[in-house]
Amino acid sequence: MKTIATVAKIMACVCGAAMLLLSCSDDVLNAVNRDKDHPARVESKYILAEVITSTAFHNIGGDINTYTSTYVEHEVGIDNQLWRAEMRTGEPSLASTYNNTWGSLYEALRNARIAGEQCSEEGDPVTRGIAEVLEAYNSALITDLFGDAPWSQAARVDENGSPQYMTPKIDRQEEIYRGIMAGLDAAISDLQASDNSSIGNYDLLYAGDKAKWLKLAYGLKARYTLHLLHRASDQAAEPDKILDFASQSFASAADQAAFNIYDATNFNPLFDFQWSRDGLAASESLAEKLIERNDPRLRRIFVGADWVQVEGPDDANYFMAPNGSPEQQRYYYNTSVFVYSQTASTMFMSYHELLFIQAEALARKGSIDEAKAVLKKAVIAAIANTEAGIAAAMSAPSVNNYGGLEITSDPVDADEAALYFDTSVSPLFDAHPLKEIMVQKYLAFHGASGESTEAYNDVRRLKALKEDFIQLKNPNRFPHRLGYGNSDTTTHPEMAAAFGDGQYVYSEPVWWAGGSR
Repeated sequence: MKTIATVAKIMACVCGAAMLLLSCSDDVLNAVNRDKDHPARVESKYILAEVITSTAFHNIGGDINTYTSTYVEHEVGIDNQLWRAEMRTGEPSLASTYNNTWGSLYEALRNARIAGEQCSEEGDPVTRGIAEVLEAYNSALITDLFGDAPWSQAARVDENGSPQYMTPKIDRQEEIYRGIMAGLDAAISDLQASDNSSIGNYDLLYAGDKAKWLKLAYGLKARYTLHLLHRASDQAAEPDKILDFASQSFASAADQAAFNIYDATNFNPLFDFQWSRDGLAASESLAEKLIERNDPRLRRIFVGADWVQVEGPDDANYFMAPNGSPEQQRYYYNTSVFVYSQTASTMFMSYHELLFIQAEALARKGSIDEAKAVLKKAVIAAIANTEAGIAAAMSAPSVNNYGGLEITSDPVDADEAALYFDTSVSPLFDAHPLKEIMVQKYLAFHGASGESTEAYNDVRRLKALKEDFIQLKNPNRFPHRLGYGNSDTTTHPEMAAAFGDGQYVYSEPVWWAGGSR
């Protein structure tokens, strides 16, 4: 989203140039001002290729996921900004912390809206449906993380590509969510059009497969309905709605929305951060949850500073970082193996997430046996994704240039995952079904797939429901939301007033998590 100051400077230059060129004809002016290298109209398929890429790398897997991974204790921040975020000194309440992603989110929202409008003009409803899904997705990221935010007037451009509103109003989260759901409904209708999309291979998720985009739209309806559970007028009716949406979504991992355009030069964003910053270490509280369950992932997902796999607390090199009180020191603690997963996919939405959503909805409506059966499928699928992340770390080109990781244990296959469920998860589920579903979902979201942000959403909505199932150990204040970006808090009076000194992030949950904004 352009800042007021930037736009004001541009407009001042334009106005000044217009005064100097009053004697020129319109044709001359148009020729002078035409940038032949940057056309005013770009085909929708090119725009959406950029939206998909930026959404995956910057908005799902970028800074926000890195910070929220420390807030939910998937990782521990042990250097510089991430250490201060871990200690809650500065970063969580600064407007500069999330500014890059704040700008990227609004850029993706703007471009998705432009593509959707162009598709309406061109008579391409299927590609418009893809744009509508991406618009809804980025809208949800904005409001889930920041709460009330500019939306209805934000990221809107006129026929010349200029912002329609210089200071877009802040919309209520409730209103934004109504728009998100309406957008997904429109997408579901458009994606069932009889014609085919023009996007083809520029669709970096599904190569223009409208049936899979339709499944993603239904999966997102299930996810966002779950987000709103605390605010539902009839909470008892919501599980059936969620199950209906989920039943029309992914049938297997082959359907999941996985962005996997990473290689030796295009890095998975978690890897990209750690490779350049080394700011994350392995989480003690996460490891304790695995130990409590005798979880086979424990022997697989941690490595020492020497890049040798650490197989558990009996390993001489087992050294987790304490949540909320680590030394600010790199190359000291163990790390998760996933920080080396250079080519691991970023998930817009995974098959295992959909299964966990179904299991939760079934448990909430009292269908315990069905919930247990779905949870078993979810755990097996989640462990398969864990192994995919480990394989990406083992084959990481940049890491292997320095000798690579030394993996000392065997992979967890589907049979072992099923045995783990029967022996360890099943008794915990029998004792407290909903709690074990949420803990297993939390464990599944640890990885290189960019799912810590959704774990952060789960932690916050469970707090609103008075279901504090995910026990966090960091004794410092918990950030209930993210603060607006300083590109707008320094230029937009309404946003500056809403941000204040930034301390509201510790005291005011977002609306769907029980707050007022």
